[in-house]
Amino acid sequence: MKTIVLGGGIIGVTTAYFLAKGGDDVTVVERHSSVAMDTSFANAGLVAPGHSYTWASPSAPGVLIRSLFRDGEALRLKLIPDWRMYAWGLRFLRNCTAARAQRNTSRKVRLSLYSQSQLQAVTREEKLDYSRISKGLLYLFRDQAAFDRGVRNSTILTDNGLPLEVLDRQTTIGKEPALAASGETLVGSIYCPTDETGDAHAFTKAIYDRCIGLGVKFLFDTAIKQVVASGDTVESVDTSKGCLAAQRFVIALGPYTPVVARTIGYNLPIYPVKGYSMTLPIAKEHEAPEIGGIDENNLIAWARFGDRLRFTATAEFAGFDTRHSQSDFAPMIKAARELYPNGADFTQPSYWAGLRPMTATGTPILGRSRHSNLFFNAGHGHLGWTWSCGTSRIVADIMQGRRPEIDMSGLTIG
Repeated sequence: MKTIVLGGGIIGVTTAYFLAKGGDDVTVVERHSSVAMDTSFANAGLVAPGHSYTWASPSAPGVLIRSLFRDGEALRLKLIPDWRMYAWGLRFLRNCTAARAQRNTSRKVRLSLYSQSQLQAVTREEKLDYSRISKGLLYLFRDQAAFDRGVRNSTILTDNGLPLEVLDRQTTIGKEPALAASGETLVGSIYCPTDETGDAHAFTKAIYDRCIGLGVKFLFDTAIKQVVASGDTVESVDTSKGCLAAQRFVIALGPYTPVVARTIGYNLPIYPVKGYSMTLPIAKEHEAPEIGGIDENNLIAWARFGDRLRFTATAEFAGFDTRHSQSDFAPMIKAARELYPNGADFTQPSYWAGLRPMTATGTPILGRSRHSNLFFNAGHGHLGWTWSCGTSRIVADIMQGRRPEIDMSGLTIG
């Protein structure tokens, strides 16, 4: 079966991998000159079922409103002339009730646990090296009220089968000694022993190599103009290098999925949410952490990849703008220095900003569309690295006539 996958990020490449393993003749179309050059390039690096909470929660509207008047909020809204952002925002607000937040978080953690098992299976089978550290993740709290609230909220994760441990300040530092310098600012943590870290860009490049071995073809530097259909069947994709025909098509274009899907009549509830990352070199004299995690009060994440330490932060609603300046990273640098003052070389930062493809519910859009031979693997939000192998396995199963191994409620275009 000849299949074209649109998108060469971590989702597109893992989709191609699972389809090729199942016998498809796969071609991947990518506008960049290599794989994983957009959302997958310098993301947080956390494989984190322990952070499966949906962003659409009862507290989210207040955070967004405050962000209009003061800096430093983890969620930031910029008032730009884009009606699609406001239409998406209304859908987001409708999901900010306690009941919907609980439902969507339950769906996310279920998918996260399945996806992590698929990632681990692929890593074992293909013997992949991507600076993986499997020592759990720490979710830190700076004040008692936030800590108590975090412990209460965590029951939705444990009720769905995720193991969590509540640690006081000293036990937290014992788990990660590099936190000793910031110990007095910490109240405690929630530790998820099964969470992991790893370089998503390196993983995607490794899977790309395996895809080449499976016969997958990659068309780089190829921009996608539109999808062409006749009736309920997609016939081809019009690109900067000509028209490409196939028997089946998958759209896995991250934040650009709705842009291409609109050319064939779909209005997908996916909007880009900008995130920032800073990667620092580690030398022998530095006291870098081994265990990754998130500062829950500042929503700043960190992960170590060999001799590099990465910090990520901020969810900014600003359209498709990925521009950034040094001032954008000031809150991140301040919090990073408080956590790990000697964790890395702060004089040599490498800055990056990318777009998360968010749905209003926080859950992805997987599988079949209105067209008989068109499929989606899109809308992964802040958990694209965590969900990559799981959602790609699900989509490949659906396309190749197998029943998905998990409940698909809330994970389809419907």
